[in-house]
Amino acid sequence: MGEYISKQIALTKWGEKTVDELAVYLEKKHPDLKGYSRSALYRMRQFYEIYCGTEIVAPVARQIGSTDIRGTLLGGISWTNHLIILARAKTAEERQFYIRLSSEEHYGKRELDRQISSGLFERVMMGNQQLQLPLKDRPELANTFKSNYVLEFLNLPAIHNEGDLQKALIAQMKSFILELGRDFLFMGEEFRLQVGNSDFKTDLLFYHRGLQSLVNFELKADKFRPEYLGQLNFYLEALDRDVKKPHENPSIGILLCKDQDAEVVKYAMNRSLSPAMVAAYQTQLPDKEVLRGKVRELFGGG
Repeated sequence: MGEYISKQIALTKWGEKTVDELAVYLEKKHPDLKGYSRSALYRMRQFYEIYCGTEIVAPVARQIGSTDIRGTLLGGISWTNHLIILARAKTAEERQFYIRLSSEEHYGKRELDRQISSGLFERVMMGNQQLQLPLKDRPELANTFKSNYVLEFLNLPAIHNEGDLQKALIAQMKSFILELGRDFLFMGEEFRLQVGNSDFKTDLLFYHRGLQSLVNFELKADKFRPEYLGQLNFYLEALDRDVKKPHENPSIGILLCKDQDAEVVKYAMNRSLSPAMVAAYQTQLPDKEVLRGKVRELFGGG
């Protein structure tokens, strides 16, 4: 339908008014046919014109002149999700990101809407940029971790401690997994590690199916301090020696702090050899325009 409208406008004397008349005609002749309002027809046209010449459509389908998107990435998500992405994503890269994510994670309308509202695309792009060595040597980690995690679902007060944060995350684990990504499997809180004659407990331990790695989250309800990294590295060493299975990749550590000074983090991480990164968390939805501005600063462009 989108192709038909687009080509009629381009090749004939169709105008915008004709699309309105088509919507009225369909409503009168086929009252049982839903989803063909004036705005819906314009969205179908927009959908066709945006994607018809892109790599997201199978090249073979384009070569034979077919507009059947079944079997392509576009056909892997619902029309409702497409409408959300068309309305809210600003660039081709952002649209493709959410299409792939919706297909891989099987997002419903509410889940997709929440991820866009939380600026997931911008946060993942910044997270990729801030991956520290040796994480940069593992390209499969791209789009897995974020520089900032949005935990608005916890309903925490502005002043809280690490215990409050941990309890709230455990209580809202389903929402936390959605924020992390569905390949994360929760293994336990205060996971016990024995080193020599001493016992230690990690905050939150996960396993990532795709990366085949243990992922340890250490929670800090204050600003990042360099000494926190030493504790995280110690836990990663213990996990690799005593918990990791032979076929699994080295454990990854995420130091989740309420705030961070980028320059302090850079200095602290510069000599670290452990697969770890520092991320901030916030308990309110971010300003998407601010995030977009930060992405433009990092990568350039509009």
